Amino acid sequence: MFYSLLFKTPRVLLTVALTTVSLAGLSSEVRAQRTAAAERPTDFLEPAFHRQRRELLRQALPARSVAVFFAAPVRNRANDVDFIYHQNPDFYYLTGYTEPHAVLVLFKEPQTIGGQSGITEALFTQPRDPQRESWTGRRMGSDGAKQQLQLQYTADNKAFPEAGIKWADFSQVLFLDLPTDVRDDTRDPADLYNLVADFRRQAGVPADYNPAVGELRSLIQRYGATNSANLLPYLEMQSKAQPAVAADPYIQAYRQATTDADRQKAIANKAAAGRYDGSTLGSVLDGMREIKTPEEIKLLRRAIQISTTGQQEVMKALRPDMSENAVQGIHEYVYRTYGAEFEGYPSIVGAGANGCILHYETNDKPRLGNDLILMDCGAEYHGYSADVTRTAPPSGKFSPAQRQIYELVLAAQDAAFKECKPGSEFQAPHKAALQVITDGLLKLGLIKDATEVRKYFTHGTSHYLGLDVHDRGTYQPLQPGVVITVEPGIYIPANSPCDPKWWNIGVRIEDDILITKTGYENLSAGAPRTVADIESLMAKSSALDNFKLPNLK
Repeated sequence: MFYSLLFKTPRVLLTVALTTVSLAGLSSEVRAQRTAAAERPTDFLEPAFHRQRRELLRQALPARSVAVFFAAPVRNRANDVDFIYHQNPDFYYLTGYTEPHAVLVLFKEPQTIGGQSGITEALFTQPRDPQRESWTGRRMGSDGAKQQLQLQYTADNKAFPEAGIKWADFSQVLFLDLPTDVRDDTRDPADLYNLVADFRRQAGVPADYNPAVGELRSLIQRYGATNSANLLPYLEMQSKAQPAVAADPYIQAYRQATTDADRQKAIANKAAAGRYDGSTLGSVLDGMREIKTPEEIKLLRRAIQISTTGQQEVMKALRPDMSENAVQGIHEYVYRTYGAEFEGYPSIVGAGANGCILHYETNDKPRLGNDLILMDCGAEYHGYSADVTRTAPPSGKFSPAQRQIYELVLAAQDAAFKECKPGSEFQAPHKAALQVITDGLLKLGLIKDATEVRKYFTHGTSHYLGLDVHDRGTYQPLQPGVVITVEPGIYIPANSPCDPKWWNIGVRIEDDILITKTGYENLSAGAPRTVADIESLMAKSSALDNFKLPNLK
């Protein structure tokens, strides 16, 4: 699944070395954390993993600060039916909690909360409710969260307003983007809508607080002294686009400073910057989530192995008379069979012209025919998402034109792989792939000038992979433990300014790459990449060859 990198800021320098903190009782093994529910999988991340993540983040907080995190909202699908709930990945990363209507509070210094002293972390959860649980499933409740997730302090969410948190005592109040499009369940006085409202009221967050302004203030504080040449043009652009930015005295004082000394004074005026910070936590989490732990890599391997098995089984079953929906169904059947709870993103299954639509998700072409089919699909296993793309000919054989484009994309991917090593710039794989595709398109006559390459290769080559398919990261040089995608592609829609023999050929090849100490490991190598390997696999029998559904009248 491709990613377009528009604007990313450098890594936040954490106040702790993330890879060297040692916590008592931390194990590298993955164990069950949901022991209360019977007959559930036993390889979830253990509570010690989440506890270590919380402690690392807490150590990175500024003095006399508090950090607040909210669970993801419930999303309505239609009438009285909601979408299957999916937790905010940051919230899950820090807690392991998978239910809605919850808030996590981390304190830099120990506090007295709910009458208990020495508290550095507090989780407020939705309460047990046997009647509602009989309709919508088991709830953990605060006691279950205490026992199973092993947080220091837990309470029902209705206790959040009366917990005794002394918001006025904190010099800084840090949070991620506050949910704004949340339904108010009038039957529940402590739902997410009310939790956010209670936080805003008690912490004194101004009604007109603008997260974009907060992010720009944070950028000034972090990079204003060392990178003003790049920061000032960006501030100028944002000031023209957003009245709130243009009216902010802190941002404008920095913009109007004419000397380094004046800029330092503007940066240091923390009173003007305010005590509410909606961006620093995101930057800290970028640095933490970028480097995967052994526990996370184990789950990613499983998600990717499931996804590559799906690609293999689909290739063996492909026929020209199949539909895009049927191909999607095989992928997702394989995922569920091997225990993946979800897809990491909506499956992209596009044949012919549809393969030239980058995020095509309709998947309703009734017959594939002899067009190439592009399959960008990934299983999500215990929260961690794979992202694997293969392109194959339903007939079992590439045509000459299809093969030429495919092998050009393959050569570009091979060139990108060579840049996947510690110390390489994040954009190095893309630059290598872009050069190969540019040269190849010139040689094939699809373009006449190198500047035209973006007609047919329109996206970036890599993004981070983890709890999000487009995961958090700093976009700094690659390090061991980073997992990225490498996914060059060429897309030639009908009526493109080239020979019609190329029209409606769309090819993307995407693999999931773990950066190691000495180079890289292709975690998705199980799915065939070369023309010879794809055609060889497609010639094999499929477990679905004799699976025939009755015709519907």
